[in-house]
Amino acid sequence: MNEYDNDRYRSSTEASAHYGAGAGNNAAPVPPPAPRRREKRGVSTGAVVVMCLVCSLLAAALGVAGTWFMLQNGEDKAPTVETTPAPIATQAPAAKSVPAAITADAGVGESIYDQAKKQVVGVTTEVIYTNIFGQVSPASVSGTGFIISDDGYIMTNNHVIEDARQGGYDVSVLAFDGTEYTASIVGYDEDNDIAVLKIDAAGLTPVTYGSGEDIVVGREIYPVGNPLGELNFTMTTGIISATDRLITTDTDSDPINMFQIDAAVNSGNSGGPVYDRDGKVIGVVTAKRKATGVEGLGFAIPIEDAAHIADQIIQYGYVKDRATLGIEGSSVTSAMAERYGMVVGAYVTEVDQDSPAAKAGIQVRDIITALDDKPITSYTDLTTAVRSYAVGDEVTVTVWRAGQTTDLTATLGESQPPAQATPVPEQEYYYNDMDDFFRRFFGGSWF
Repeated sequence: MNEYDNDRYRSSTEASAHYGAGAGNNAAPVPPPAPRRREKRGVSTGAVVVMCLVCSLLAAALGVAGTWFMLQNGEDKAPTVETTPAPIATQAPAAKSVPAAITADAGVGESIYDQAKKQVVGVTTEVIYTNIFGQVSPASVSGTGFIISDDGYIMTNNHVIEDARQGGYDVSVLAFDGTEYTASIVGYDEDNDIAVLKIDAAGLTPVTYGSGEDIVVGREIYPVGNPLGELNFTMTTGIISATDRLITTDTDSDPINMFQIDAAVNSGNSGGPVYDRDGKVIGVVTAKRKATGVEGLGFAIPIEDAAHIADQIIQYGYVKDRATLGIEGSSVTSAMAERYGMVVGAYVTEVDQDSPAAKAGIQVRDIITALDDKPITSYTDLTTAVRSYAVGDEVTVTVWRAGQTTDLTATLGESQPPAQATPVPEQEYYYNDMDDFFRRFFGGSWF
Protein backbone atom coordinates (compact mmCIF):
# COMPACT_ATOMS: atom_id res chain seq x y z
CA MET A 1 0.00 0.00 0.00
CA ASN A 2 2.81 2.49 0.73
CA GLU A 3 4.33 1.94 -2.69
CA TYR A 4 1.06 2.68 -4.40
CA ASP A 5 0.54 5.81 -2.29
CA ASN A 6 4.05 7.14 -3.06
CA ASP A 7 3.64 6.60 -6.76
CA ARG A 8 0.54 8.61 -6.84
CA TYR A 9 2.06 11.26 -4.70
CA ARG A 10 5.13 11.81 -7.00
CA SER A 11 3.06 11.86 -10.14
CA SER A 12 0.89 14.66 -8.72
CA THR A 13 3.92 16.88 -7.71
CA GLU A 14 5.61 16.62 -11.09
CA ALA A 15 2.44 17.59 -12.89
CA SER A 16 2.05 20.75 -10.79
CA ALA A 17 5.62 21.87 -11.32
CA HIS A 18 5.40 21.42 -15.08
CA TYR A 19 2.25 23.38 -15.50
CA GLY A 20 3.42 26.09 -13.05
CA ALA A 21 6.65 26.72 -15.05
CA GLY A 22 4.57 27.88 -18.03
CA ALA A 23 2.72 30.58 -16.14
CA GLY A 24 2.76 34.18 -17.48
CA ASN A 25 1.43 35.85 -20.79
CA ASN A 26 4.68 37.28 -22.15
CA ALA A 27 6.64 34.18 -22.09
CA ALA A 28 7.89 32.79 -25.35
CA PRO A 29 5.97 30.03 -26.81
CA VAL A 30 7.19 26.87 -25.43
CA PRO A 31 7.12 23.85 -27.68
CA PRO A 32 4.90 21.16 -26.60
CA PRO A 33 6.76 18.80 -24.41
CA ALA A 34 7.81 15.56 -25.94
CA PRO A 35 5.93 12.60 -24.79
CA ARG A 36 7.36 11.65 -21.50
CA ARG A 37 8.89 8.30 -21.20
CA ARG A 38 8.22 6.71 -17.86
CA GLU A 39 11.50 5.77 -16.35
CA LYS A 40 12.22 2.44 -14.80
CA ARG A 41 12.66 2.80 -11.18
CA GLY A 42 15.58 0.99 -9.72
CA VAL A 43 15.68 -0.93 -6.42
CA SER A 44 17.24 0.86 -3.60
CA THR A 45 19.90 -0.59 -1.37
CA GLY A 46 17.50 -0.68 1.59
CA ALA A 47 15.04 -2.67 -0.41
CA VAL A 48 17.74 -5.16 -1.37
CA VAL A 49 18.67 -5.60 2.23
CA VAL A 50 15.04 -6.12 3.19
CA MET A 51 14.54 -8.65 0.43
CA CYS A 52 17.65 -10.56 1.42
CA LEU A 53 16.44 -10.61 4.97
CA VAL A 54 13.04 -11.90 3.92
CA CYS A 55 14.60 -14.56 1.73
CA SER A 56 16.83 -15.65 4.57
CA LEU A 57 13.91 -15.87 6.93
CA LEU A 58 11.87 -17.75 4.31
CA ALA A 59 14.70 -20.18 3.66
CA ALA A 60 15.09 -20.76 7.37
CA ALA A 61 11.38 -21.36 7.73
CA LEU A 62 11.39 -23.78 4.80
CA GLY A 63 14.36 -25.60 6.29
CA VAL A 64 12.64 -26.00 9.65
CA ALA A 65 9.43 -27.12 7.96
CA GLY A 66 11.30 -29.60 5.79
CA THR A 67 13.13 -31.01 8.77
CA TRP A 68 9.89 -31.38 10.70
CA PHE A 69 8.24 -33.05 7.71
CA MET A 70 11.11 -35.50 7.33
CA LEU A 71 11.04 -36.31 11.02
CA GLN A 72 7.32 -36.97 10.87
CA ASN A 73 7.25 -38.89 7.61
CA GLY A 74 10.71 -40.27 7.26
CA GLU A 75 13.05 -40.44 10.20
CA ASP A 76 10.24 -40.65 12.72
CA LYS A 77 8.83 -43.72 10.97
CA ALA A 78 12.10 -45.56 11.06
CA PRO A 79 11.94 -46.28 14.79
CA THR A 80 8.33 -47.39 14.38
CA VAL A 81 9.29 -49.94 11.76
CA GLU A 82 12.19 -51.09 13.88
CA THR A 83 10.06 -51.45 17.00
CA THR A 84 7.44 -53.58 15.23
CA PRO A 85 9.63 -56.69 15.29
CA ALA A 86 10.14 -56.21 18.99
CA PRO A 87 6.61 -57.25 19.92
CA ILE A 88 6.82 -59.99 17.28
CA ALA A 89 10.05 -61.19 18.79
CA THR A 90 8.40 -61.06 22.19
CA GLN A 91 5.33 -62.94 20.94
CA ALA A 92 7.32 -65.58 19.10
CA PRO A 93 8.36 -67.41 22.27
CA ALA A 94 4.74 -67.22 23.47
CA ALA A 95 3.64 -68.97 20.28
CA LYS A 96 6.31 -71.60 20.82
CA SER A 97 5.16 -72.10 24.40
CA VAL A 98 1.95 -73.79 23.17
CA PRO A 99 3.81 -76.89 21.97
CA ALA A 100 5.71 -76.73 25.24
CA ALA A 101 2.43 -76.96 27.15
CA ILE A 102 1.28 -79.81 24.91
CA THR A 103 4.58 -81.52 25.52
CA ALA A 104 4.02 -81.15 29.25
CA ASP A 105 0.55 -82.66 28.95
CA ALA A 106 1.93 -85.39 26.73
CA GLY A 107 4.48 -86.08 29.48
CA VAL A 108 1.66 -86.51 31.98
CA GLY A 109 -0.14 -88.88 29.64
CA GLU A 110 3.02 -90.85 28.97
CA SER A 111 3.71 -91.25 32.67
CA ILE A 112 0.16 -92.39 33.35
CA TYR A 113 0.27 -94.87 30.48
CA ASP A 114 3.59 -96.31 31.69
CA GLN A 115 1.94 -96.84 35.05
CA ALA A 116 -1.29 -98.19 33.56
CA LYS A 117 0.60 -100.88 31.65
CA LYS A 118 1.41 -102.46 35.01
CA GLN A 119 -2.11 -102.11 36.41
CA VAL A 120 -4.68 -102.56 33.63
CA VAL A 121 -5.66 -106.00 32.29
CA GLY A 122 -7.91 -107.37 29.60
CA VAL A 123 -10.77 -109.61 30.72
CA THR A 124 -12.14 -112.13 28.22
CA THR A 125 -14.61 -115.00 28.28
CA GLU A 126 -14.98 -117.47 25.42
CA VAL A 127 -18.62 -118.47 25.23
CA ILE A 128 -20.66 -120.72 22.98
CA TYR A 129 -23.87 -119.44 21.42
CA THR A 130 -26.55 -121.39 19.60
CA ASN A 131 -28.66 -119.38 17.18
CA ILE A 132 -32.31 -119.98 16.35
CA PHE A 133 -31.32 -122.32 13.56
CA GLY A 134 -29.38 -124.53 15.93
CA GLN A 135 -25.99 -123.43 14.68
CA VAL A 136 -23.31 -123.33 17.37
CA SER A 137 -20.65 -120.65 17.23
CA PRO A 138 -17.98 -119.40 19.64
CA ALA A 139 -17.80 -115.76 20.66
CA SER A 140 -15.72 -113.61 22.95
CA VAL A 141 -17.03 -111.34 25.66
CA SER A 142 -14.32 -108.81 26.37
CA GLY A 143 -13.86 -106.06 28.89
CA THR A 144 -11.25 -104.46 31.10
CA GLY A 145 -10.15 -104.70 34.70
CA PHE A 146 -7.45 -103.28 36.96
CA ILE A 147 -5.31 -104.67 39.75
CA ILE A 148 -6.32 -103.56 43.25
CA SER A 149 -3.88 -105.64 45.33
CA ASP A 150 -0.37 -106.97 44.89
CA ASP A 151 -1.60 -110.55 45.40
CA GLY A 152 -3.92 -110.65 42.40
CA TYR A 153 -7.33 -109.14 43.17
CA ILE A 154 -8.84 -107.42 40.14
CA MET A 155 -11.85 -105.11 39.89
CA THR A 156 -14.13 -105.04 36.86
CA ASN A 157 -17.82 -104.68 35.96
CA ASN A 158 -20.30 -107.41 36.76
CA HIS A 159 -21.68 -107.38 33.22
CA VAL A 160 -18.18 -108.19 31.89
CA ILE A 161 -18.15 -111.58 33.64
CA GLU A 162 -21.90 -112.21 33.79
CA ASP A 163 -21.91 -114.74 30.95
CA ALA A 164 -18.96 -116.55 32.52
CA ARG A 165 -20.60 -116.99 35.92
CA GLN A 166 -23.99 -117.91 34.46
CA GLY A 167 -22.61 -120.32 31.89
CA GLY A 168 -19.67 -121.71 33.84
CA TYR A 169 -17.06 -120.43 31.37
CA ASP A 170 -13.46 -119.61 32.21
CA VAL A 171 -12.40 -115.99 32.63
CA SER A 172 -9.07 -115.10 31.06
CA VAL A 173 -6.99 -112.15 32.22
CA LEU A 174 -4.33 -110.73 29.92
CA ALA A 175 -1.51 -108.52 31.22
CA PHE A 176 0.33 -105.95 29.10
CA ASP A 177 3.46 -108.13 28.90
CA GLY A 178 1.42 -110.93 27.31
CA THR A 179 1.07 -113.07 30.43
CA GLU A 180 -2.32 -114.76 30.53
CA TYR A 181 -4.06 -115.98 33.67
CA THR A 182 -7.24 -117.92 34.39
CA ALA A 183 -9.19 -115.94 36.98
CA SER A 184 -11.71 -117.07 39.56
CA ILE A 185 -14.80 -115.00 40.34
CA VAL A 186 -14.63 -113.88 43.99
CA GLY A 187 -18.01 -112.17 43.99
CA TYR A 188 -20.17 -109.56 42.34
CA ASP A 189 -22.80 -106.94 43.01
CA GLU A 190 -25.49 -106.73 40.37
CA ASP A 191 -27.03 -103.61 41.88
CA ASN A 192 -23.88 -101.56 41.33
CA ASP A 193 -22.34 -103.55 38.47
CA ILE A 194 -19.08 -104.35 40.27
CA ALA A 195 -17.24 -107.69 40.35
CA VAL A 196 -13.96 -108.92 41.81
CA LEU A 197 -11.68 -111.51 40.21
CA LYS A 198 -8.60 -113.29 41.59
CA ILE A 199 -5.55 -114.52 39.72
CA ASP A 200 -2.68 -116.60 41.07
CA ALA A 201 0.09 -114.01 41.09
CA ALA A 202 2.19 -112.00 43.50
CA GLY A 203 4.25 -108.83 43.46
CA LEU A 204 1.79 -107.02 41.22
CA THR A 205 1.39 -103.24 41.00
CA PRO A 206 -2.02 -102.15 42.32
CA VAL A 207 -3.67 -98.87 41.47
CA THR A 208 -3.89 -95.95 43.89
CA TYR A 209 -7.41 -94.78 44.66
CA GLY A 210 -8.40 -91.15 44.36
CA SER A 211 -11.30 -89.64 46.27
CA GLY A 212 -14.65 -88.01 45.65
CA GLU A 213 -12.97 -84.61 46.01
CA ASP A 214 -11.01 -85.37 42.83
CA ILE A 215 -14.20 -85.76 40.79
CA VAL A 216 -14.70 -82.16 39.69
CA VAL A 217 -16.25 -80.96 36.44
CA GLY A 218 -13.54 -79.80 34.06
CA ARG A 219 -10.77 -82.00 35.48
CA GLU A 220 -8.69 -83.92 32.94
CA ILE A 221 -9.11 -87.69 32.90
CA TYR A 222 -7.37 -90.62 31.19
CA PRO A 223 -9.40 -93.83 30.70
CA VAL A 224 -7.44 -96.95 29.73
CA GLY A 225 -9.07 -100.09 28.37
CA ASN A 226 -9.63 -102.58 25.56
CA PRO A 227 -12.16 -101.00 23.18
CA LEU A 228 -13.94 -103.47 20.91
CA GLY A 229 -12.04 -106.25 22.63
CA GLU A 230 -9.32 -105.89 20.01
CA LEU A 231 -7.50 -102.60 20.59
CA ASN A 232 -5.89 -103.66 23.85
CA PHE A 233 -4.48 -101.11 26.28
CA THR A 234 -5.83 -98.02 24.56
CA MET A 235 -5.65 -94.72 26.44
CA THR A 236 -7.93 -91.80 25.63
CA THR A 237 -8.27 -88.42 27.29
CA GLY A 238 -10.98 -85.90 28.08
CA ILE A 239 -12.61 -84.14 31.00
CA ILE A 240 -15.24 -84.78 33.62
CA SER A 241 -18.42 -83.37 32.07
CA ALA A 242 -20.86 -83.73 34.97
CA THR A 243 -21.33 -85.48 38.30
CA ASP A 244 -24.16 -87.29 40.10
CA ARG A 245 -25.82 -88.83 37.07
CA LEU A 246 -28.31 -91.61 37.88
CA ILE A 247 -27.74 -94.11 35.07
CA THR A 248 -29.75 -97.26 34.44
CA THR A 249 -27.68 -99.83 32.56
CA ASP A 250 -30.46 -102.41 32.20
CA THR A 251 -34.23 -102.26 32.02
CA ASP A 252 -34.53 -104.36 35.17
CA SER A 253 -31.72 -102.71 37.12
CA ASP A 254 -31.74 -99.85 39.57
CA PRO A 255 -30.07 -96.55 38.65
CA ILE A 256 -26.43 -96.20 39.64
CA ASN A 257 -24.78 -92.93 40.61
CA MET A 258 -22.03 -92.13 38.07
CA PHE A 259 -20.05 -89.19 36.76
CA GLN A 260 -20.09 -88.24 33.10
CA ILE A 261 -16.99 -88.04 30.87
CA ASP A 262 -16.40 -86.95 27.28
CA ALA A 263 -13.37 -89.18 26.65
CA ALA A 264 -13.81 -91.82 23.95
CA VAL A 265 -14.96 -95.11 25.47
CA ASN A 266 -16.51 -98.05 23.64
CA SER A 267 -17.58 -101.63 24.15
CA GLY A 268 -14.64 -103.36 25.79
CA ASN A 269 -13.75 -100.37 27.99
CA SER A 270 -16.21 -101.58 30.64
CA GLY A 271 -14.50 -102.26 33.95
CA GLY A 272 -11.47 -100.15 33.08
CA PRO A 273 -10.02 -97.39 35.24
CA VAL A 274 -10.35 -93.64 34.83
CA TYR A 275 -7.10 -91.97 35.89
CA ASP A 276 -6.69 -88.36 36.94
CA ARG A 277 -3.60 -86.21 36.25
CA ASP A 278 -1.94 -87.55 39.40
CA GLY A 279 -2.21 -91.13 38.19
CA LYS A 280 -4.90 -92.01 40.73
CA VAL A 281 -7.96 -94.02 39.74
CA ILE A 282 -11.12 -91.99 40.34
CA GLY A 283 -13.70 -94.12 38.54
CA VAL A 284 -14.66 -97.34 36.78
CA VAL A 285 -15.87 -97.03 33.17
CA THR A 286 -19.29 -98.65 33.07
CA ALA A 287 -21.60 -97.24 30.41
CA LYS A 288 -21.82 -95.21 27.23
CA ARG A 289 -24.84 -93.61 25.62
CA LYS A 290 -25.32 -95.16 22.20
CA ALA A 291 -27.52 -93.40 19.67
CA THR A 292 -27.24 -91.93 16.21
CA GLY A 293 -25.67 -88.50 16.41
CA VAL A 294 -24.64 -88.92 20.07
CA GLU A 295 -20.96 -88.70 20.96
CA GLY A 296 -18.90 -88.10 24.06
CA LEU A 297 -21.36 -89.45 26.63
CA GLY A 298 -19.51 -91.93 28.81
CA PHE A 299 -20.19 -92.75 32.45
CA ALA A 300 -18.06 -94.08 35.29
CA ILE A 301 -18.78 -95.27 38.84
CA PRO A 302 -16.95 -93.15 41.45
CA ILE A 303 -14.04 -95.13 42.86
CA GLU A 304 -15.08 -94.59 46.48
CA ASP A 305 -18.37 -96.40 45.82
CA ALA A 306 -16.70 -99.13 43.76
CA ALA A 307 -13.84 -99.66 46.25
CA HIS A 308 -16.26 -100.03 49.17
CA ILE A 309 -18.19 -102.69 47.28
CA ALA A 310 -14.99 -104.49 46.22
CA ASP A 311 -13.69 -104.53 49.81
CA GLN A 312 -17.00 -106.02 50.99
CA ILE A 313 -16.87 -108.68 48.30
CA ILE A 314 -13.28 -109.63 49.16
CA GLN A 315 -14.03 -109.79 52.87
CA TYR A 316 -17.50 -111.36 52.89
CA GLY A 317 -18.15 -112.57 49.35
CA TYR A 318 -21.02 -110.08 49.00
CA VAL A 319 -21.94 -106.53 49.98
CA LYS A 320 -22.67 -106.62 53.68
CA ASP A 321 -24.90 -104.26 55.70
CA ARG A 322 -27.11 -103.32 52.77
CA ALA A 323 -30.67 -102.60 53.83
CA THR A 324 -33.54 -104.44 52.20
CA LEU A 325 -37.33 -104.55 52.42
CA GLY A 326 -37.53 -108.05 50.94
CA ILE A 327 -39.85 -107.64 47.98
CA GLU A 328 -39.80 -107.76 44.20
CA GLY A 329 -41.92 -105.43 42.15
CA SER A 330 -42.59 -103.33 39.09
CA SER A 331 -43.78 -99.80 38.36
CA VAL A 332 -47.30 -98.50 37.93
CA THR A 333 -47.19 -95.56 35.54
CA SER A 334 -49.75 -92.77 35.37
CA ALA A 335 -51.20 -94.25 32.16
CA MET A 336 -51.57 -97.66 33.79
CA ALA A 337 -53.08 -96.15 36.92
CA GLU A 338 -55.65 -94.24 34.90
CA ARG A 339 -56.56 -97.22 32.76
CA TYR A 340 -56.91 -99.79 35.55
CA GLY A 341 -58.19 -97.55 38.33
CA MET A 342 -55.05 -97.79 40.47
CA VAL A 343 -52.51 -95.32 41.80
CA VAL A 344 -48.96 -94.54 40.72
CA GLY A 345 -46.25 -96.32 42.72
CA ALA A 346 -44.27 -99.56 43.19
CA TYR A 347 -46.39 -102.65 42.51
CA VAL A 348 -45.50 -105.62 44.75
CA THR A 349 -45.13 -108.82 42.72
CA GLU A 350 -43.35 -110.98 45.31
CA VAL A 351 -42.76 -110.90 49.07
CA ASP A 352 -39.82 -112.88 50.46
CA GLN A 353 -40.64 -115.27 53.28
CA ASP A 354 -39.73 -113.93 56.74
CA SER A 355 -38.63 -110.65 55.19
CA PRO A 356 -39.19 -107.20 56.75
CA ALA A 357 -42.03 -106.68 54.26
CA ALA A 358 -43.73 -109.94 55.20
CA LYS A 359 -43.44 -109.15 58.92
CA ALA A 360 -44.89 -105.68 58.32
CA GLY A 361 -47.94 -107.11 56.53
CA ILE A 362 -47.09 -106.04 52.96
CA GLN A 363 -48.85 -108.28 50.43
CA VAL A 364 -48.58 -109.13 46.76
CA ARG A 365 -50.61 -106.67 44.64
CA ASP A 366 -50.07 -103.86 47.15
CA ILE A 367 -48.89 -100.57 45.63
CA ILE A 368 -46.32 -98.74 47.74
CA THR A 369 -46.81 -94.99 47.36
CA ALA A 370 -44.47 -93.58 50.03
CA LEU A 371 -41.57 -94.51 52.30
CA ASP A 372 -41.64 -92.23 55.32
CA ASP A 373 -42.08 -88.81 53.74
CA LYS A 374 -40.56 -89.78 50.38
CA PRO A 375 -43.11 -90.17 47.54
CA ILE A 376 -42.70 -93.40 45.58
CA THR A 377 -43.74 -93.22 41.91
CA SER A 378 -41.92 -96.30 40.61
CA TYR A 379 -40.15 -99.45 41.72
CA THR A 380 -36.85 -97.70 41.05
CA ASP A 381 -37.85 -94.94 43.46
CA LEU A 382 -38.49 -97.58 46.11
CA THR A 383 -35.16 -99.40 45.75
CA THR A 384 -33.27 -96.10 45.68
CA ALA A 385 -35.05 -94.93 48.81
CA VAL A 386 -34.35 -98.20 50.68
CA ARG A 387 -30.64 -97.85 49.89
CA SER A 388 -30.52 -94.57 51.77
CA TYR A 389 -31.32 -96.38 55.04
CA ALA A 390 -29.21 -98.61 57.25
CA VAL A 391 -29.93 -102.12 58.39
CA GLY A 392 -32.24 -101.98 61.41
CA ASP A 393 -33.86 -98.63 60.53
CA GLU A 394 -37.61 -98.46 61.10
CA VAL A 395 -39.63 -96.99 58.24
CA THR A 396 -43.27 -96.19 57.56
CA VAL A 397 -44.49 -97.82 54.35
CA THR A 398 -47.61 -96.34 52.79
CA VAL A 399 -49.48 -98.89 50.67
CA TRP A 400 -52.58 -98.71 48.49
CA ARG A 401 -54.70 -101.85 48.68
CA ALA A 402 -58.12 -102.34 47.09
CA GLY A 403 -58.79 -98.66 47.01
CA GLN A 404 -57.67 -97.99 50.58
CA THR A 405 -54.43 -96.39 51.81
CA THR A 406 -52.68 -97.93 54.83
CA ASP A 407 -49.50 -97.07 56.75
CA LEU A 408 -47.41 -100.05 57.82
CA THR A 409 -44.22 -100.12 59.89
CA ALA A 410 -41.23 -102.18 58.74
CA THR A 411 -37.77 -102.74 60.19
CA LEU A 412 -35.28 -103.02 57.35
CA GLY A 413 -33.17 -106.16 57.24
CA GLU A 414 -29.81 -107.04 55.70
CA SER A 415 -29.63 -108.03 52.08
CA GLN A 416 -28.33 -111.56 51.66
CA PRO A 417 -25.80 -112.69 49.04
CA PRO A 418 -27.30 -113.92 45.79
CA ALA A 419 -27.87 -117.63 45.54
CA GLN A 420 -25.09 -119.32 43.62
CA ALA A 421 -26.88 -121.23 40.91
CA THR A 422 -25.09 -124.19 39.39
CA PRO A 423 -23.73 -123.02 36.03
CA VAL A 424 -25.12 -124.97 33.11
CA PRO A 425 -23.13 -124.43 29.92
CA GLU A 426 -25.23 -124.26 26.82
CA GLN A 427 -25.36 -127.63 25.09
CA GLU A 428 -25.36 -128.30 21.40
CA TYR A 429 -28.80 -129.40 20.21
CA TYR A 430 -29.72 -131.20 17.01
CA TYR A 431 -33.20 -130.89 15.53
CA ASN A 432 -34.91 -133.87 13.96
CA ASP A 433 -36.99 -131.78 11.61
CA MET A 434 -38.54 -128.34 11.15
CA ASP A 435 -41.43 -129.22 13.43
CA ASP A 436 -38.98 -130.12 16.21
CA PHE A 437 -37.22 -126.76 15.70
CA PHE A 438 -40.52 -124.84 15.84
CA ARG A 439 -41.72 -126.58 18.99
CA ARG A 440 -38.45 -125.90 20.78
CA PHE A 441 -38.54 -122.18 20.17
CA PHE A 442 -42.21 -121.29 19.80
CA GLY A 443 -44.22 -124.16 21.21
CA GLY A 444 -46.86 -126.11 19.29
CA SER A 445 -46.42 -126.90 15.62
CA TRP A 446 -45.42 -124.77 12.66
CA PHE A 447 -48.10 -126.33 10.41
